[in-house]
Amino acid sequence: MARYTCSFILSVPIDQLQPLLIELLQDCSLDVQYYTADYIMAREIPGNVSFSKLVTVEALVDKSTATEAETRMSIVIKNEELPLQRDNHCRQMFDYVKQAIEDCRHWHLIESLAG
Repeated sequence: MARYTCSFILSVPIDQLQPLLIELLQDCSLDVQYYTADYIMAREIPGNVSFSKLVTVEALVDKSTATEAETRMSIVIKNEELPLQRDNHCRQMFDYVKQAIEDCRHWHLIESLAG
């Protein structure tokens, strides 16, 4: 199973982050399946890749450390594909979503740490 993670510190009020993040994931051609105030799960829409390569994105917002000035968030992007090649579909989607978060005009990126 391929799995990639990244943590972000964003300058955005926590109450604005969820709707902005849902919109961003939808703009990345992901279907938001489930969300709460501190968790969002989205899946890649079937049709372009085989079932095992379909990506799931989970975004977790750390409400316990959120302030008026910054909010911490982590994403996990995974699929059932074995990561036999460095440039696999899951990695490509990870890079795409990570870049979209880093470039989003609705907040200021303070820090990004890929794991």
